[in-house]
Parts: sequence; C-alpha cells; structure tokens
Amino acid sequence: MSIFSKMIDRRIATYQNSLLAAHYAEVDNMYRQMRGWQHDYKNHIQTMKSLAASGDYAAIDGYLDKLDTELSAIDTVVKTGNRMADAILNSKISLAKAKAVPVFADAQVSVALTTPELDLCVIIGNLFDNAIEASLRLPESERVIRVFMEMKGSRLYMSFTNLTAVNKRAKSGGRFATTKGTDHGFGLARIDALVEKHGGYVSRNSEDGAFTTEVLLPQ
Repeated sequence: MSIFSKMIDRRIATYQNSLLAAHYAEVDNMYRQMRGWQHDYKNHIQTMKSLAASGDYAAIDGYLDKLDTELSAIDTVVKTGNRMADAILNSKISLAKAKAVPVFADAQVSVALTTPELDLCVIIGNLFDNAIEASLRLPESERVIRVFMEMKGSRLYMSFTNLTAVNKRAKSGGRFATTKGTDHGFGLARIDALVEKHGGYVSRNSEDGAFTTEVLLPQ
C-alpha cells in the first residue's frame, strides 16, 4: 500500500470515528430525554391529582397540553423492529425536523440483522446526513426526505430520496461528484466500503431534481 493510500485510510478512519461519536451523542441525547420524562412520570401524576382535588380542571388541561408537547418532541417516530435502526433513524429525523426538513419514513425490519450495529449506524447516519445537507440548499417549502426500509427476502433494502437544487447531478469517474468538500467524500467512501465489506450493493441515481441512494445488505 502506498503512503498516499495509507494517509487516505487514516483520514477516513478519523472521519468515521468522529462521525460515530456524533451519532452516538445524538442517540444518547434522545434516550436521556426519554428516561428523564419517564423518571418524572410519578411527579406529573401527583401534580394532576392535586389539581383535580382542588377542582382546577382548566389547569389540568393546560398541564396536559404542556406534557403532550414535550412528549411529542421525544417520542419514537419510527419503530422498525431493530433497536439500532430505530435509534439512529429517530435521532436523524429529530435533527432534520429541527432544521425544517420534513421526513416521511416507512421502515420495517422484522428480523435480527447480522450487520454490526456500528456499521449500520455509519451507513444510515451518512445517508441521512447527506440527504439533510442537500435539502438545506433548497427553500423550506421544497425540502423533503423520503426513507424506505424493508426486508427483501433475506436482505435489508434501504432507500433515501431527497430533492436537490439541480435537476440532474453529473458523474465523474463513474461516481457522483461531491459538492460538500472532503468530509462528504469520506462519508460516501465509508458507505461504499462498508456495504462492500458485507457483500451488499449500493446504487445512486440523480433524476428530475431528486437524488436517491439505494442500499441492499445481507441479513
């Protein structure tokens, strides 16, 4: 292996580690919020009982509205059936929502996966980050990300589609050129490398103002 190749591998490894740290921070934050709400459950019940005892039903309504708003912000939006897929998908959906990027997700994973959770986290996280970044170049009214996941026989199929600011992206050397700089290129490289490592398949298509990435992974 050449010195240049070793340097690239080190940069990719560094990028992957920083990406994993960011992903797990997002996941940890989401579950901390959920655990915190569950911990306060008894306090909420006692407060509402006290309000009910005093006959202050308007205050109960207001309290319930506040709780509903808080819970909506941390509720699990997608339940695929796979713990890590749920964690990373929901953390990214929350991130997209905070950046005014609507996400429509239809994801079902009814079996245990052999793909290591860390690798699944990197693949899904990168796909989502790329879609979010591309969406932010559009006016809010035009932003949308569509996520689809299901088992096709013994393989996990994933599809991420987002609208883009260009009608059709051009390829360079058989690949779509990145418009985000070096780190984005490493993200694409990590997806390709991990999918290849597990004997899977990646397909990217840019057409009619939309960009779609499809990934097929063995169970």
